[in-house]
Amino acid sequence: MLSSIRDYQPGSQTSEDIWTSLKLPSRGTELFAHIHRGLPFTILDRIANELQVDSESVTKAIQVSTAKLRNRAKAGRFNASESDRLIALVIVYQEAIALFEDDAEAANKWMDSLVPGLDSKRPLEMLGTRVETAAVLDLIGRLERGVLA
Repeated sequence: MLSSIRDYQPGSQTSEDIWTSLKLPSRGTELFAHIHRGLPFTILDRIANELQVDSESVTKAIQVSTAKLRNRAKAGRFNASESDRLIALVIVYQEAIALFEDDAEAANKWMDSLVPGLDSKRPLEMLGTRVETAAVLDLIGRLERGVLA
C-alpha cells in the first residue's frame, strides 16, 4: 500500500517566488533546519501578507490556539510541528497560484472557498494534518491535468 504514495513534486515557480519574499529556502537541508529550529514568529505576518489574509486565518489554518500563539510570540518562534504546517501552507498556496496561472487573487479566493473536490471544505481548513494537506495537493494536481475523478 505504501508504494502507491507518491512524493510531492513542486509545480512551476511563480515570477515573484513566495520563498524569496519569505526569505526561506524552497527545499533541501536549509529548509529542514529552519523547520527543526522553528520558524521565527515574524514569519506569521509575512505569510499572512503573501496570502492576503489576516494572521488569525493563518493560525487557524495551522491549528494553533490563541494561548499557544501567545506562548510562541513570547518565545519568538514556532515549534517544529507548527513550522512544518506553516511550510505546508506555503507549498499549497504556491501550487494554487500555479493552478490559477499566477493569479494570486484567484488562488486566494479558491483557498477560502468551499471546494466540491474536498468534500465542500475550504483548502485553508485542510492544512492541519499531512493527510488533509496531501488531499489538497492531490486535487490541485488533478485539476492541473484535467482529471476530476
